[in-house]
Amino acid sequence: MGIFQGFTRLPLKSTFIWPLCPHYSTALLAAVGRETSDRAPIVSSSQLIQHRYVHSRGLGASPANPDAGPPRLPFSRVTEKDLAFFRTLLPGRTITDPDLLKSSNIDWLKTVQGNSEVLLRPKTTEEVSRIIRYCNERNLAVCPQGGNTGLVGGSVPVFDEIILSTSLMNQVMTFDNISGILTCQAGCVLENLSHYLEDRDFIMPLDLGAKGSCHIGGNVSTNAGGLRLLRYGSLRGTVLGLEVVLADGRVLNCLATLRKDNTGYDLKQLFIGSEGTLGVITAVSILCPRKPKAVNVAFLGCSSFQQLLETFQCCRGMLGEILSAFEFLDASCMNLLVKHLKLTNPITECPFYIVIETAGSNATHDEEKLHNFLEEVMTSSLVTDGTVATEATKIKALWSLRERVTEALTHEGYTYKYDISLPVEKIYDLVQDMRGHLGDMAKNVVGYGHVGDGNLHLNITSPSKDPALLAAIEPYVYEWTAKWKGSISAEHGLGLKKRNYIYYSKPSETVALMGSIKAMLDPKGILNPYKTLPDNIH
Repeated sequence: MGIFQGFTRLPLKSTFIWPLCPHYSTALLAAVGRETSDRAPIVSSSQLIQHRYVHSRGLGASPANPDAGPPRLPFSRVTEKDLAFFRTLLPGRTITDPDLLKSSNIDWLKTVQGNSEVLLRPKTTEEVSRIIRYCNERNLAVCPQGGNTGLVGGSVPVFDEIILSTSLMNQVMTFDNISGILTCQAGCVLENLSHYLEDRDFIMPLDLGAKGSCHIGGNVSTNAGGLRLLRYGSLRGTVLGLEVVLADGRVLNCLATLRKDNTGYDLKQLFIGSEGTLGVITAVSILCPRKPKAVNVAFLGCSSFQQLLETFQCCRGMLGEILSAFEFLDASCMNLLVKHLKLTNPITECPFYIVIETAGSNATHDEEKLHNFLEEVMTSSLVTDGTVATEATKIKALWSLRERVTEALTHEGYTYKYDISLPVEKIYDLVQDMRGHLGDMAKNVVGYGHVGDGNLHLNITSPSKDPALLAAIEPYVYEWTAKWKGSISAEHGLGLKKRNYIYYSKPSETVALMGSIKAMLDPKGILNPYKTLPDNIH
């Protein structure tokens, strides 16, 4: 039985061999590497395709010039004098070698690329402060960069912005094992923090497929959601304090470790989700839950999305406080996992698959609740097949079927990715309507995501970049989302790729106020320009 020992099958199925899946953090990077043979051609950030027509507010590219990107703003260019300053401040940590800069100039998807000539690697908040102060005085644009795992072009330069990497700011500062409050530098890798906490019987409230590479500062800057949001809520609730370097170099110390503090404005909220456009996050304090003593993962199959939704309703009612995650992927996703990553479907083929995780303090109690739930959904025919894992290795193997969908998609050619938030009952309607709308134009239209959060990851693939296909997708996908009062960015942010579509989710008055806040905190606009805010605001 190999690794299947410890798996519990629901309806019995013949024995199969499940290949062990390396963790996303290593397998994904190794599989993807820095090759482009199975990817679309790299596109310069400044040439990234925007709107296919003029938005009603005059944003984006026009039909006559659909490939137009944002124009370079009148920032200064780096001189030898500037380099001398940086090398004095950061000896051995001022990178100008083009070969070493290459990976920092390109996004993880290899779809956008900048032309920065300088990568700075500070270790302390004081160094960040001096860098930003100097750049502000010199009118040099800066692109803050964490693990560079973003999917909207927010973490790479568009033109020649200086890349400020937090990779060496990777120290845990304090941990209170009574309150569970962790304080750390912004460059700490999420997976490393998880290991640190697990050794102390705690866990991070955040879990992502990219945990082996992403930085906690980048997670906070994009307000990343992830797999545990259903249980522990968003970072807007779990982040208790931030340390931020403002555009003029001042250090804003809001690094509180209090769960309750109602003395005036909660300024840290301005920087959560602002994608590095208002300040550079250098440290984070975050509330961490206790490590659960009992974890179970069920992988189930459903015949329809309606049955999946009914299973979700039943799950919330019967599992209650121990429910940690409720994720889904469709049959097309499973086909890609089998085809490209050679993973094995552990149950009979179904149109939809669910990953349910429970986490609690009493194994007997949790297993009884899970057993009762599974019995209910199986006898009522909401679920057609399934398997359950209780051991860490088997749990990891089941989770890989959800976490590695993004990796499988990279082998399909060019992928148009959309991170949509919708009323839960509507999330798969968008996938079906998009398939009907595109017909044979797309190679594949797949859907997966976080049912508990109403968050759909819609992915549309093509053998190569296809402007005609993009013209059919956009603005259709945004108009559809706006019609149902959804959000065009549930957890990925806006970055470079989505900035001009913000009006589909936010009224013009709100966007204008965002622009005013940006102008107040960063009058010269040096922090991550060309990102988040639409072109008419800069």
